[in-house]
Amino acid sequence: MARGDLSDVEWELVEPFLPLGERGPVPDLRRLFNAVMWRFRTGCPWRDVPQEYGSWSTVYGAFQRWAAAGTFRMLMEGMIAGSSNLMGVRR
Repeated sequence: MARGDLSDVEWELVEPFLPLGERGPVPDLRRLFNAVMWRFRTGCPWRDVPQEYGSWSTVYGAFQRWAAAGTFRMLMEGMIAGSSNLMGVRR
C-alpha cells in the first residue's frame, strides 16, 4: 500500500458507493480509486499517474465514468450522512 492509499477500514466505507462494472465487480477497483485519489491529491496530469496504479488511461476512464454517474457526489453525501449518524446529529 502506497502512502495515502485507503486503509482497510476506509475502503469498507467507500466501496459500497462505487458502481459495479457492466459485467459485475471491477477487478482492482480499490487500486483504481486510490489512483484517482492520488491524482486529486497531487494535481498532476493524468499521464503522470504512477504505473503501480495501472494505465493512466484506465484510471482516467474510471474517473470519467464515476464523475458522469455522480459517484463522487453520492460518496460525499453518504460519508456526511454516515458521520452525522455516528455523531447522533439529526437533520
